[in-house]
Amino acid sequence: MPRLATALVAVAALVALVVVLTRPSGSPSARGEVFLQPASATGPDPFTESTAAREAVPPPQSAAPSPQGATPSTGATATRSISGAAPGLYGGTQSVTSCDVEKQIRALSAQPAKNEAFASALGIRPQSVPGYLRSLTPVQLRTDTRVTNHGYRDGKATGYQAVLQAGTAVLIDDRGVPRVRCACGNPLGPPVALPADPKRHGQPWSSYRPSNVVVIAPSEQVVHKFVIYDHHDRRWFERDRGDHQGKHDKPVPPPVLPPAPVTPSHSAPATSTAPASPPATSHSPAGEAPVSSPPPASPPPSGPSPKHPSEPASKPASEPASKPASRPTPKPASKEASKPASEPASQPPPGSPPDSATPSAPGTAE
Repeated sequence: MPRLATALVAVAALVALVVVLTRPSGSPSARGEVFLQPASATGPDPFTESTAAREAVPPPQSAAPSPQGATPSTGATATRSISGAAPGLYGGTQSVTSCDVEKQIRALSAQPAKNEAFASALGIRPQSVPGYLRSLTPVQLRTDTRVTNHGYRDGKATGYQAVLQAGTAVLIDDRGVPRVRCACGNPLGPPVALPADPKRHGQPWSSYRPSNVVVIAPSEQVVHKFVIYDHHDRRWFERDRGDHQGKHDKPVPPPVLPPAPVTPSHSAPATSTAPASPPATSHSPAGEAPVSSPPPASPPPSGPSPKHPSEPASKPASEPASKPASRPTPKPASKEASKPASEPASQPPPGSPPDSATPSAPGTAE
C-alpha cells in the first residue's frame, strides 16, 4: 500500500507538470485560455526562426470577409466558421511568396528532434515533412483567426489555443486550412472549443475584437486554385495549390459571390433574414450603390376620376367651392387650369371631353 500511494503521488505530480509545460507562459492551467499573437511576433517556443518573406508586407487589418458558407461554429464561443475555399479569404502579393518553404525544410532537417516533433503535431511521418511542406501554399490571413498552435519545448510539440492576427503569413493545405505559421515555423491545427469568455494572454493589437475572430474550416473538395486579394494593387489573382514561389500567379476578375443562404429565425422579423448586399464586384459601377429608378407614372384614366372629398378644401378661399360642380361646361375647365400649383392635380388630361372634369363630392360645399 505505501508503494502504491507513492506511485499515485508521483503520477499526479507528473500530470501537473505536463499541464504547466503545455501552456505558452508556463502558468498552471492551459484550459479556457487563448494566446494572442501579432502578425510579426515570433511567439513562445518557436520551432524555427522566422521564414516569413520580408517582401510580403502584412496588409492592414481588413473587415472580416463574409463569403458564402460563413456560419456560426458549434463551439462554446460564438465564432464564425468560413470555408477554406472561399475567394478572398486569404491575401498576398502576386508573384511574391509569403513564406520561404525551402528555408523551413532546411531548418527542420538540421534538427531531427524538432523535425520529429513537427511531424507528430501534423500526424505525418518525419521523413514526409519536406514533401508535405512543398505541397502547401503560402498566403496571408485577412482576418484574425483562431487555431491550435504548437510550440517546441523539451523535445515535444506543446499545443495551445491562439488567435493569429490578420496579416500573418501561413502555409495552407489543399483544403484551405492553415498548417504552418511562418513567423515561428510552428505547426498549426484546428482549434478546440473554449468557454464563452476565455482568459487572454499575449500581446493584443488595437484592432483586435473577439467578435471578429473566425475559424477556417476545411473545404468539402480539394482546392486546386486559390483566389487571393492583393491589397497593394487592389486586385485579385489566382495561385495554384502548392505553388510556394508564386511563379504561376495570374490576375483574375473580382469574384461575384452569391448571397449566403440564411436560415429564417422565428423570433426575428422577416426583414432581418434578407441576404447581405453583394460586394463591389456586382454589376453596378465601382464605388456606386445600385439605384433603382422609380416606375413611370401611370397615365390618368380617360373616364371620370374617383371622388376625392378633400380636394375642394384646398381651393382658394375666394372661389366658391361649389362653382366647378354647377357648370359642366368647358369654361370651368379653363378656370381649373389657372389654380395655384400647390393645389392637388385634379384637372382632366388634355384632349378629354368637358364632362370628364372631376365633380365635387356631395356635401363638401359646407
